[in-house]
Amino acid sequence: MDMLIKLYALGELFPVAPPGVLLRKPLGPEHAFVTQWVAQRFGALWSSEAGVALANRPVSLFMAQRQGQLLGFACWDATARGFVGPLGVAQIARGQGLGAALLRACLHDMRAAGYGYAVAGHVAAPRFFERAAGALEIPDSSPGLYAGLLR
Repeated sequence: MDMLIKLYALGELFPVAPPGVLLRKPLGPEHAFVTQWVAQRFGALWSSEAGVALANRPVSLFMAQRQGQLLGFACWDATARGFVGPLGVAQIARGQGLGAALLRACLHDMRAAGYGYAVAGHVAAPRFFERAAGALEIPDSSPGLYAGLLR
């Protein structure tokens, strides 16, 4: 299922990371490290999308790090224009609000780029997107854009 997020209604949903966690966009020398990290934890498909987001100008990928350790990432305009995701947090860092902070960083970046809406595609955790961003289910959206995806 795909979900729709009203970017113009973000209001107070700012990207607030837990204490000691830095949200930022990777620098050029970090791109290979980020895509390899994503591939190891989330697979080749997400790593490909991370690579697209890193190639965008401006870069459309945020990462979360603590003390030099990568903890998570989120992309936008990686699968298709106007899409947010993929988004992934390392197992050891889940449940700390990193996913929501990364998602909101992407959504605010999209809004600043002129988008009115974002689509979260092929959502596996709809409750997360509802809570973190007020996302709404798009009826009849499965498999949507992902129909016929090569694997």
